[in-house]
Amino acid sequence: MERIDRLGWADGLSFNAYGTKIGIRTNRPEILEQIQSHLPPGWKPAPSPIVERLYSLRAGGPGARPGARQFHLLYADTARLVRTMEMDDILQSFASDVESYVADAARRRVFVHAGVVGWKGRAIVIPGRSYSGKTSMVAELVRAGATYYSDEYAVLDARGRVYPYARPLEIRVSPDGKQQSFPVESLGGHAGTRPLPVGLVVVTHFKAGAKWRPQAITSGQGTLALLANTISARRHPQMVMATLQQVVTETRFLKGVRGEANATAAALLQYLDGEAGHRLTAFATASPLYP
Repeated sequence: MERIDRLGWADGLSFNAYGTKIGIRTNRPEILEQIQSHLPPGWKPAPSPIVERLYSLRAGGPGARPGARQFHLLYADTARLVRTMEMDDILQSFASDVESYVADAARRRVFVHAGVVGWKGRAIVIPGRSYSGKTSMVAELVRAGATYYSDEYAVLDARGRVYPYARPLEIRVSPDGKQQSFPVESLGGHAGTRPLPVGLVVVTHFKAGAKWRPQAITSGQGTLALLANTISARRHPQMVMATLQQVVTETRFLKGVRGEANATAAALLQYLDGEAGHRLTAFATASPLYP
């Protein structure tokens, strides 16, 4: 850390996100505004310079010799995270790492890898890791009229309610997996502002050509699916289990492989409205959780 401290820092920011205190410093004050646009949703400036995790972003650029360039560098505490010529790579790596850290370290919230939308006063939670297709499902649900809450984390309080984590949707726009950020307004939707109880948990992943024929699963199976995607399960096991028990008390669970997201999204909203419940029961296994 002493070696990193000597790299020359000109400006910085300390902030609070979900009870975690984090700092970021840089050698170029002009890029601090770019950094702020990559902070976790809901962050707030913190007056104290004492932090739990310190990021150091050293911007490169033209070197001392003609034609030479210096790398951009990003450190988290003493660990070097990225060394690259592209500032976008630095900022994306910073956003990803700080979100993961906050999700693991938060003391009063439980973060579950999941897409979340609101529908008529209840939340639909779609747990899943990267490449499971949850962002595609969220985008189609928003286009169908649902309220956007998150395409990355379901943020739960001790009562099992979901809070908005409404960053721009990261939608893959090319076969190589390259992502592009889309504000929810560009999809014709809007973001939620208040916590919601969970009404439906959908355990699914995309498979080309598949038809959406869900099965109802038990609350125990649903809890395991949520637990498998919970970030702080090892750090805060008691808090996590107590929170998930609150989630499952009045929640329904569906599981199944899906095809195209638009058809599945429409079926889910119809199911919650009760308009297509009789169609889904033809495909669902018997369960006291299923009407």
